[in-house]
Formats: sequence, C-alpha cells, structure tokens
Amino acid sequence: MNKLNVSCTVNGDLLDFDVAPNRSLLDALRTEMGLTGTKKGCDVGECGSCTILFNGRPANACLILAAEAQGAEITTVEGLQGADGKLHPLQECFMQCGAAQCGFCTPGILVAAKALLDENPCPSTEDIRFAIAGNICRCTGYTKILDAIAAAAPVAQEASAS
Repeated sequence: MNKLNVSCTVNGDLLDFDVAPNRSLLDALRTEMGLTGTKKGCDVGECGSCTILFNGRPANACLILAAEAQGAEITTVEGLQGADGKLHPLQECFMQCGAAQCGFCTPGILVAAKALLDENPCPSTEDIRFAIAGNICRCTGYTKILDAIAAAAPVAQEASAS
C-alpha cells in the first residue's frame, strides 16, 4: 500500500511523517510519534479517551484519518505541559482535587477541559458538564473532575493573562 506524506504541527512542533491512507490519527500519534498519552479506548468515537485539539477544537483522534491532519495544528495531552516542564493549571487541579483514579480517561478529559477554558474562561457547572459529555469515566463519578475543572478556571485565566 502506498503511504502518504503528512506535515502538521503537533504540540507546537512541525512534524513530517509517512502514513498508510487508512491509518487513524490516533494510531499515528501513538505509533509514529510516540505520543501515548492520547488513549485508545473504543476506537469508534464514543469514549473520548482519544480527545485531542484539532485546529483548536476538541476531536476524537480515532475518527480522523492521519492524512486529514495535513496542515493541521494538533494538541495532545503532552502539549498541555509548558516548555519549562510546568504542568498546566488543569493538570495541577486534577492532582489537588483527586480527580483521577485509574487515569485512563484523564488525558481526554484534560484536553476537552482545556478547549472549554480557552473558549470560556469562567464556565458554569453546566458548561463544564457539556464540555466533557463526550468523555466517559467509569471510576470517579465525575464530582471531583467537575471540581478540578472549576478550580482550574481562575488559575488558567490568570496564567494566560501573564
């Protein structure tokens, strides 16, 4: 099978890779790029564990062909951390609030929450619920996740202002 050459920006780095036409972006991220923070759960777009930012919008990487990433800007959970190694306020608040148990869903929820806070720096509880509605967590019951996102909102807003 012929491979396609794809050039896109992933977590701020311009990447160039060859991929089979039927390869999902999720598989390319995990295998070709070694970005295993984005999880492979259902592979049909129902669980949200593979949520990434695709041109600034949350998307399920399992539903996007890698070839569709040509020229795209992609952010994975690895891209939330600052260049200095400092955790994003969402990551800090998830730890402080005990919002992760097994951790499998956490990367997708963090990325979905980042998209929310980028668009709406002062979200209501309903806004938060809506933003993570596509992310399934079987361990936490969501209460601590909602608390962590709400706690991160003012911190993220302050960090982006400075």
